[in-house]
Amino acid sequence: MSMPALFKGRLSIPVIGSPLFIISVPDLVIAQCKAGVVGAFPALNARPPELLDEWLARITEELAAHDKAHPETPSAPFAVNQIVHRSNNRLEHDLALCEKYKVPMIITSLGAREELNQAAHHWGGIVFHDVINQKFAHKAIEKGADGLILVAAGAGGHAGTISPFAFVAETRQWFDGPIALSGAIANGRAIRAARVLGADFAYVGSAFIATKEANAVERYKEMITASGAEDIVYSNLFTGVHGNYLKPSIVAAGMDPENLPTSDPSKMNFGTDASGERAKPKAWKEIWGSGQGVGSIGAILPAAELIARFKKEYDEAVDPPV
Repeated sequence: MSMPALFKGRLSIPVIGSPLFIISVPDLVIAQCKAGVVGAFPALNARPPELLDEWLARITEELAAHDKAHPETPSAPFAVNQIVHRSNNRLEHDLALCEKYKVPMIITSLGAREELNQAAHHWGGIVFHDVINQKFAHKAIEKGADGLILVAAGAGGHAGTISPFAFVAETRQWFDGPIALSGAIANGRAIRAARVLGADFAYVGSAFIATKEANAVERYKEMITASGAEDIVYSNLFTGVHGNYLKPSIVAAGMDPENLPTSDPSKMNFGTDASGERAKPKAWKEIWGSGQGVGSIGAILPAAELIARFKKEYDEAVDPPV
């Protein structure tokens, strides 16, 4: 396993907080980093685009102040997620701001671009790319990504279908660089298990939705704490890409989660028909994403308190007696 120098001495536990659409904002990212896990947010969460400059300035300044005041426990690095899909007309603008602030880590999704990886390397950043199968994993490394995020079965949002056991094992047969594993990881024992499987990091998303700092409505946070794995529905209806969603949010939108139609997988779907009228409830805003690990999430907590619980569980995780 390979831990990039960027992270050494700066993590309390080997966790990357996944960039959650709408939900991950500076309050959450800063809290995560100060508590010793990588905080990440999608560049597209900053709307209008000019807001991204303000967000990056605030995050870099507050983390620098924290590090100066606490040299013995410096903050974890932060990451910005860039959607490398043809529908993202902000990519060039957002990447330029990442260069301005020398963002330490870029997470790319829905496409791999060699020139983006080269740009990040030029300013000293590293790039992790999220993938759902070996085809995309090989392509990401061939195009210059430094690390892989294996989005396995059970992950929240746009998830794959491969077991984490198989996914990590097969990837480690050919790739010895840094790997983050995503998929139903919502407690410290699961974080330890990701390491045992051969991953360097656990990639945790759903648990951070139910935190005080998350930009999610209270009903969404409460639904996370009240749900279990059987409440997760896998569908491509809402965006054109398969993802995991909370069944109660689908029911609340007036739809039958057991009989959802399929959407055109060749394009992203933003919830409007050809006339611009609303065709169906909008993913993320009304249909809420979550992974199968929600059964481990029982309360809405400050991010630092959740991370402290993760660390305790991680440190105590040992093999049971045989």
